[in-house]
Amino acid sequence: MVKKKRSFQEVTEVAEPLTVEEATSAHGIRACLEEIKSYDGVVGYILRNSTSAAIDLKDPTKIIDYAILSSSAIDAGKELSELFNLGEVKNIVIEGKEIKVLSLTIDENKISIFLEKGADYETIVKKLYAL
Repeated sequence: MVKKKRSFQEVTEVAEPLTVEEATSAHGIRACLEEIKSYDGVVGYILRNSTSAAIDLKDPTKIIDYAILSSSAIDAGKELSELFNLGEVKNIVIEGKEIKVLSLTIDENKISIFLEKGADYETIVKKLYAL
């Protein structure tokens, strides 16, 4: 196995703070999601917008199921909000037997984060809305 050394330049690039535009871009959100993926109980995420999609799951055999669940959760939140005149839905959490999904939209980016049932999602919500 050959290991690559990181150059000082690479470390510097990662450590630089993002501008407001970069933080709310798909690239900035994805960087945030990469950090969130390391949290206890996080199974993976899906990030999509009109031009791209990124899926990162610990179990790649569930990609299709989770993609359908992600899309359905966001759509259901919008429909329920309109049906019951709830106003803007900031996020929706669906809890199943073993997994729960947190879905939200930031600008044009639709995000779903998949968690083990006992995992805390409130810290994740705060981190994403702080972007």
